[in-house]
Amino acid sequence: MQPTFLSSGDLIADRRADYAAALMESGDASAAADLLEQALDLAPGWAPGWFRLGEAREAAGHIEGAAAAYLRATELDPSDRLGAGLRLARLNGAPAPDAPPPAYVRDLFDAYADRFEQHLVEALGYRAPQAIAAVLARHGATGPFGTVVDLGCGTGLMGPLLRPITGKLIGIDLSERMLAVAAAKQLYDRLEAADVVAALEALPAGSVELVTAADVFCYLGDLAPVLTAAAHALAPRGRLAFTVETDPAVGTGFTLRDSLRYAHAPASLMALAGTLGFRVEAMETLDLRQDRGAPVTGLAALFTRS
Repeated sequence: MQPTFLSSGDLIADRRADYAAALMESGDASAAADLLEQALDLAPGWAPGWFRLGEAREAAGHIEGAAAAYLRATELDPSDRLGAGLRLARLNGAPAPDAPPPAYVRDLFDAYADRFEQHLVEALGYRAPQAIAAVLARHGATGPFGTVVDLGCGTGLMGPLLRPITGKLIGIDLSERMLAVAAAKQLYDRLEAADVVAALEALPAGSVELVTAADVFCYLGDLAPVLTAAAHALAPRGRLAFTVETDPAVGTGFTLRDSLRYAHAPASLMALAGTLGFRVEAMETLDLRQDRGAPVTGLAALFTRS
């Protein structure tokens, strides 16, 4: 049998991988790594198996071995659906990639779609949409807006806040399963499964009055492409409202965190805004959500197109 994403194609290898998963759950990462090595002797071309081996070795403190396993996973799966390249960059201290692989983001949220709202809102105290609505209100950006683009709209949590002040509401997301949940709410005039930069670039220049991005830019490192595309789509005096995660250790640019999300330096955001012709109206510090019981600090920002 040929390997698939869920199966190695070898029954014995699959059983060993299953036992390894149970050992990982019990906290015995070293034994899990041993079993995964045995599984991969039988199915050396199984990319997810190498990824799991990387996880097990990393948990066991075998960092060099983990890096080698993640590297092999990326070689076998160039689309990098599991984000092995992100983990590799974090382990070996290489510069963080400018963005995660689209296949990784798509698969992550396709798998998360059915429980996304309950987990994010109820368990993690997620409040990025409310933070964006509040910063808009505090600065008089209450509409009505002709066309609004909700980047990374997901299941449509921004939708109820935008619909009353919007003529035409467009939602963009990579995950078709997330978009299916958003579509059921009947809040958006158009939903599009697309990369956010490509979607903005495809819009007529100056055709949009507001662009929102709630908890989206934490999945992008280099924000220059998406902010450039937003500047193209926005009309003069159009608004860009978004959240980002921050980290006191990040003085310039961005960093990839252990969560595999990006944190951005406020000073670099302000400099980029000026370069692209945005006026910074607000950059307000707040806790965006919880992660493992600790608050995730970030900014709610509002830029205006000159």
